[in-house]
Amino acid sequence: MADSVKEGTEEERVKNRKRFELELEFVQALANPFYLHSLAQQGILYQPAFINYLKYLLYWKEKDYARFILYPHALHHLELLQHAEFRSEIMKDEWRERLNQTQFDHWRTWYVQYPPRYSSHAEHCLVSPGESRVISTRLLTVTRSRTVL
Repeated sequence: MADSVKEGTEEERVKNRKRFELELEFVQALANPFYLHSLAQQGILYQPAFINYLKYLLYWKEKDYARFILYPHALHHLELLQHAEFRSEIMKDEWRERLNQTQFDHWRTWYVQYPPRYSSHAEHCLVSPGESRVISTRLLTVTRSRTVL
């Protein structure tokens, strides 16, 4: 009897783990503006069952679950998807590009200074003229040598 209870519990754990991983993967996919655009074009964002599923997924914003999210924009996009206006606008190419550019700009500028442990790396970096991105001198050398060859 005890073995069957233990097996039942193990089966539940396996099912729960699979469900957790599946939902985590889906929520993180929401960070991709092109994926959101694709869902809108297919009409999936307008299905009542899918809208209810998006509401259900809001539990990922809780601290205990949010710590597993690697792409924080996923939670922001999940929140935006709760609004019918956003779901209709993301179908437009302009909105997809705007969301993509906004996300890129955030990633590009979210941390301006290197932490102290990377100070030696920061000393070997250049700022490209006319651009705000940092290029490693080692990468620059490799790129130049490949160009010359």
